[in-house]
Amino acid sequence: VQVVESGGGSVQAGTSLRLTCVVRGGDIKMWGMGWFRQTPGLAREFVASISRSSGTKNYAESVKGRFAISRDNFQNMEFLDMNELKPDDTAVYYCARARTMYAVTKSMEFGWWGQGTQVSVSS
Repeated sequence: VQVVESGGGSVQAGTSLRLTCVVRGGDIKMWGMGWFRQTPGLAREFVASISRSSGTKNYAESVKGRFAISRDNFQNMEFLDMNELKPDDTAVYYCARARTMYAVTKSMEFGWWGQGTQVSVSS
């Protein structure tokens, strides 16, 4: 199974980015999916998660109202639309598949992880 993120980059504060995650060699439709982020020296931080049917979505307080998670089960993909980006959003963003069908929020509840994509936001 290969989990591949894309869409990161260097942007100005206040702009938007869309991150994309594709899962190859495995099926995501029975499982929750999520996004985490990590900056050097800090623990990996939950960003957003979505249940298998997209019926439930959870967000970290720091991104609520600015970020939106979605998924396409037919294409084995999930997305993170990031709006009104701030310098504090600078991190490596990771896509992950949950071990359950729910929109869980703890990293230990996720199994498949990608290599990450860098997002850098300057003021």
